[in-house]
Amino acid sequence: QVQLVESGGGLVQPGGSLRLSCAASGSIFSMYTVGWYRQAPGKQREWVATITNGASTNYADSAKGRFTISRDNAKNTVYLEMNSLKPEDTAVYYCYVFTLNYWGQGTQVTVSS
Repeated sequence: QVQLVESGGGLVQPGGSLRLSCAASGSIFSMYTVGWYRQAPGKQREWVATITNGASTNYADSAKGRFTISRDNAKNTVYLEMNSLKPEDTAVYYCYVFTLNYWGQGTQVTVSS
């Protein structure tokens, strides 16, 4: 069973930046599409960004121009660089491996002054 561990969340002021990491216990990221999702209190989980095994990326409209998803296959890690953060970005962020249907445990991001 592969485990995914997210890290990098925290409290940041509006306009600030964070970089989230999702590390896998095995060498799986190079073979599969990986995504970031988020879930705010009282809301459904929503898709944020995706990176394929060929490094093609896609973003939700809310993330375009502010977030960047990337991967380092040698480190079995996928990243989500988040800039110009807004209070509405506050949520628990999860990484997800498509096809295998693996979820990480989530990392809390809070954007507040």
